[in-house]
Amino acid sequence: MITKKNIESFIEKIPPSPKILNETLSLLNIGELVKAAKVAEQDLALKSYLKSIVNKPIYGFKNEVSDIGQIFGILGVSLAQQSVYNYMVTLLSPNKWALFKLNSTLFYELQANLSKRWEAILIHLNINDSNAYAAITLLPASIIVTEALFAQKKEEVALLRATKALDYNTILMRLCGMGLFDICEEIAKKWEMDNSVSAIVQAASGVKPSEDEEINTLGKWMHLLLFYKLSQPEFIKAGLNDFVDFQIEYVSDIYDDFASFMEIK
Repeated sequence: MITKKNIESFIEKIPPSPKILNETLSLLNIGELVKAAKVAEQDLALKSYLKSIVNKPIYGFKNEVSDIGQIFGILGVSLAQQSVYNYMVTLLSPNKWALFKLNSTLFYELQANLSKRWEAILIHLNINDSNAYAAITLLPASIIVTEALFAQKKEEVALLRATKALDYNTILMRLCGMGLFDICEEIAKKWEMDNSVSAIVQAASGVKPSEDEEINTLGKWMHLLLFYKLSQPEFIKAGLNDFVDFQIEYVSDIYDDFASFMEIK
């Protein structure tokens, strides 16, 4: 049904980050918000995306924010960098979703909510690392991967899920030995993201814990955040609620802390 060759072909089609995005990210990496904003202004699609994201209700602004310099100033270095990576993920998304009941508006909503929740988690954990911020951007990428690989095989995938109650990641692993988080790691490599980004995402799968204690902790929080968000009514309706198998034993040591944290947010 789906072979490793299919996956390799998909990964090969993933575009490298365009020159403007590379320059924007490079400037953000050294904290040059003003210069980064001036470069980002040249990409009209990026500018439109940033405006659509930062003006969502979750950011809480009463008046529309449209100036890129102002947007970057509001977001700060780490969140601005994260938002550029989020935009790069959208470049992979389909024009029309076939497997999941999603559209660009709902997908952007998911990105924005994951980003803001992840920011709050990192603040809660006293972690100020741009690579840790960037890692959350690859979770939505795994949804796009699933859509691309399974969209033309909906009936077969539905049959597997119905008869064996398998999540999408397990189906992919059984068919070709590569999971969604492995593919996200390949995307991170293609975009030359730091190795720690891939390590955090792999830990978030719940089945590939890291020997690095901080990365493993971030993976646990990200694992729980993914399930928390995909359990929201709009994403259950979209078909995302059984996206990955929940590894309760993996996150048992932080589950109460996570639950208490989400109650006050």
